[in-house]
Amino acid sequence: MQRRSVGASGLRVGRLGLGTMTWGRDTSTDDARALLRSFVAAGGDLVDTAAAYTQGEAERMLGRLMRTDVRRDDLVLATKAGFSIRDGQRVIDTSRGALLADLHGSLRRLGTDHLDLWQVHAWGQAPLEESLAAIDHAVSTGAVRYAGVSNFVGWQTAAAVTWQAAFPGRTPIVSAQVEYSLLARRAEVEVLPCVRHFGLGFFPFSPLGRGVLTGKYRSSIPRGSRAAAEHFSWYVTPYLEPRSRAVVEAVARAADGLDLTIAQVAALWVRDAPGVTAPLLGARTAEQLAPYLELDAVELPVEIASALDDVSGGPNLGRPDAAGGG
Repeated sequence: MQRRSVGASGLRVGRLGLGTMTWGRDTSTDDARALLRSFVAAGGDLVDTAAAYTQGEAERMLGRLMRTDVRRDDLVLATKAGFSIRDGQRVIDTSRGALLADLHGSLRRLGTDHLDLWQVHAWGQAPLEESLAAIDHAVSTGAVRYAGVSNFVGWQTAAAVTWQAAFPGRTPIVSAQVEYSLLARRAEVEVLPCVRHFGLGFFPFSPLGRGVLTGKYRSSIPRGSRAAAEHFSWYVTPYLEPRSRAVVEAVARAADGLDLTIAQVAALWVRDAPGVTAPLLGARTAEQLAPYLELDAVELPVEIASALDDVSGGPNLGRPDAAGGG
């Protein structure tokens, strides 16, 4: 798998990442094992998880697999802190104490002495400088190598990066992570310009439009799909409206002409969009992951990428031609 630098930092990762949000609930240990083995065999290394995913079970599963199936040193291990589910409610706590407690819990569950990338999972009510001081502490003690932010909008990302750059010795913010796909292009308004300005890496999650860009929902909601699951239907149904369906049909036409699947075209569009380091694929089985691992030598024709820009929200101003360049 080809590799990319994470922004201007020294961290390098494969240009496709493996997301683990479903591990421990919709992805069994056996499926996770097959996923991780095939991902690493294809040259993948970036595995993204979070303390909040299935209340820590995703990290526990990953930790067990690093003891039995893959070497820790073969992975770029990324996790997140500051977000949890308590009594069925989503809680964001980015205080120093909460972040460091999450960090210690993640290290324990993962069975490792350090994280390659530690990300603040969401913008919280704690003072930003307090949250970032937790990052500095984690890096200074050797528990974390690089730091990033997740689910921050543009100005929040800029505030974090600027605060850390304002004083020598603070840990740089090297990456940002938000949702981005042909069905969710809001990142182009603020986040991606911020990423480019500050030289950050960018990890889009849900690059397949929460599964809608696989084409599986074109005619109905399949049994066993995320949209059919009580705990995930809220996540998928916003992308089942007419506008999204029109985008899916446009991607389907492009896929037919390129002898690719709808999902492969959607994944390629995100992978090679301006500013993207590595999209995080949330496949639940090795069979679902396999088609994306076959794309390393494939690129979308520029004309197709631009046409998909147009039908999904307009020109991507990060592209040189859209910005008036060559």
